[in-house]
Amino acid sequence: MAGKSAAPGVGILLVTANVGTLFDDTENLQKNWLREFYQTVHAQKPQFLSLHCQEVGGKNYEASMSHVDKLVKDLLSSDAMKEFNRARVYLDENYKSQENFTALGSFYFLHESLKNVYQYDFKAKKYRKVTGKEIYSDTLESTPMLEKEKFPQEFFPESKSSRKGFIRTRWCITDCAFDLVNIHLFHDASNVIAWESSPSIYSGIRQKALSYVLNSVTDHRLEKVPFFVFGDFNFRLDLKSVVETLCAKTTMQTIHAADTNAVDKLVFRESENDHKVVLQIEKKLFEYFNQEVFRDNNGTALLEFDKELSVFKDRLYELDITFPPSYPYSEDSSQGKQYMNTRCPAWCDRILMSHSAKELLLKSENDERIVLYDHIGPNICMGDHKPVFLSFRIATGAGKTNAHVHKCCVVQ
Repeated sequence: MAGKSAAPGVGILLVTANVGTLFDDTENLQKNWLREFYQTVHAQKPQFLSLHCQEVGGKNYEASMSHVDKLVKDLLSSDAMKEFNRARVYLDENYKSQENFTALGSFYFLHESLKNVYQYDFKAKKYRKVTGKEIYSDTLESTPMLEKEKFPQEFFPESKSSRKGFIRTRWCITDCAFDLVNIHLFHDASNVIAWESSPSIYSGIRQKALSYVLNSVTDHRLEKVPFFVFGDFNFRLDLKSVVETLCAKTTMQTIHAADTNAVDKLVFRESENDHKVVLQIEKKLFEYFNQEVFRDNNGTALLEFDKELSVFKDRLYELDITFPPSYPYSEDSSQGKQYMNTRCPAWCDRILMSHSAKELLLKSENDERIVLYDHIGPNICMGDHKPVFLSFRIATGAGKTNAHVHKCCVVQ
C-alpha cells in the first residue's frame, strides 16, 4: 500500500520517462509501461511522486492527442493510484506554436498520508497549498505555477522542429523547499559526425543547453533552494573513444557519398578471421556484432566513456549508475532487452541534483537501502527508452533553516 511505511521521513519517488514511442503501439507498449510503472510505485511506496515525461504524444502529436488523454486519465484514476488524492498535471500540448512547443509533461501525485504540501506560484511569489486534482495543458506559458522555456533555435540550428526545453516547479514539503526540473536536451543528429571528434560537437551543444538551465534555476530572481533536474539529457558515450576500444584490432573502411564526398559509412573489419565485420556506422546506424558488451554487468565497463556530466561536477551530483544503458531499446513489444542498431547504447535518461539536494536525502542508520537509483521494466519492452527512477526519503524538517521563509509565503 503506497505511502504507508514505518520508515522515517517522507518517501519521495522521482521518475523520468521519454514516452514518445508509447503512442506508436498503445495497445501493447502503453499497457506494459503502465503495469511496470505501477509496480514500481507499489514497491517504493512514495508519499510524493513526480513523473517527468518527454516526447508526450510521440512524433505525430496531433494524431496522438486522444492517446495522451487516455494515458493521463489512466494515471489519475487507476486503482494503483487511488491513494494519491491530490495531483497536478502539466502538459505542453501547444504543438501549433513551434517557437514554444516542448512536448514535456510533468505529473505530480500526493499520497493521502502526506499533509500540508505547498507549491510555489512564480507570478505571485507565494506558496499555495495543494488540494484536489488539476490538469493544465495547451499554453503553459500562462500558468503561474511553473516556469517553462524552449531552448533558443540557435542552440541547435540544424533541427528546425526541435522540441527541446525545460519545465520547472517548486514545492515545499515538511518545511523543505526544492525545485523539480523536467528537461529534454538535444540528440546526436548523426553517428558519423559524433564519431569524428572527442568530445563530439553534440556534446558541446548539450553542455551549452544544460548550463543555460542551471543558470536559470540558480539566478537571483528567487530564493535559491535545492533542486533535482531529471529527464532525457541525451547524454551519449564518447563515440570516438568507444569505437577505438571496441575496434582496437580492426581495419577501417570509409565509404563516401557519391554526390558530396562526405563520409557516408564506416566499416570496421577484423584483420584476420575472414575480415569479419565488427561494426558499421552510418548517420542512423550503429551495428556492433556483439550487443552483450552493453548488457554485461549492466554495461559497467562502458561507464568510463560516459563523460558529459563531468564538466558539471561542481554543480550537479548523481548517484552511482548500476543499471544498463537506458536507450535505444527495441520497440518490438516482444523484446525487452534488445537494443536497436540505430545508436550506440547510452545512459540518456538520468536523475541529477544540486549538491544541496544531495544533503536532503535521508541517510540510513543501518544497512537498510533507503536510496535506490534504478530503471523500470528491465525485462519488458517499455519503448525505446527505459524509465529511470530515484527513490529516497527526506528527513522531516530537512529544510528548517529556511522554514520561516517558506511558511510566511503560504497563501491558503
